[in-house]
Amino acid sequence: MNELDLHYPPDTCPFCNIAVAFETLSPSPSPTSPSPSSSPPAVEEDLPSCIPSDDASDPAKTTPSSFVVLASRNVVAFLDILPMTRGHLLVATRGHRVKVEDMEGGEARDVGFWLPLLARTVKKVTGVSDYNIVQNNGARAAQVVPHVHFHIIPRPASMPQIKSKSWTMFGRGNRDDLDDEEGAALAGEMRRILREEVERLGARGKL
Repeated sequence: MNELDLHYPPDTCPFCNIAVAFETLSPSPSPTSPSPSSSPPAVEEDLPSCIPSDDASDPAKTTPSSFVVLASRNVVAFLDILPMTRGHLLVATRGHRVKVEDMEGGEARDVGFWLPLLARTVKKVTGVSDYNIVQNNGARAAQVVPHVHFHIIPRPASMPQIKSKSWTMFGRGNRDDLDDEEGAALAGEMRRILREEVERLGARGKL
């Protein structure tokens, strides 16, 4: 293990806490299972059930608050609580994987399925057509939380001032905390739009 890599057990991982707090209603293994993607191929995931209802999306289920947009068998998505821009969304594996190389096949497939849907959701909700999708692996690569996650970051025409002038900076920097009221409203709108995206899949609405 590289001494610069960040590792800690799942029971202290903030993203694992979110995954456990926001379970999927779709048939799947327990979110605390070491290998969520190990479910038999015959188990299908009902896509609408992967998007929590407003009642099931209570941000106070975790500390700090979590503004969840997606809770599927292998993937969870939630607003960054230190957003670079409005709508900055994190897409993480449900299982505790440190780097992309640690992901299992089912997890990689599901992340690949949800990323385009979530990117369209962020675009529609924020009204910003350009965005970054960023994924870091290891401390030297600016990975702060050692749990696989992708950033979807809208790039509006008027960018906020960032002291380092670098979009490789994912620490606190001069980023402001996400306001709870704004976060809840924004996540709610993203869930609504994501449901519409899933409905557009029609008969293909299973994963």
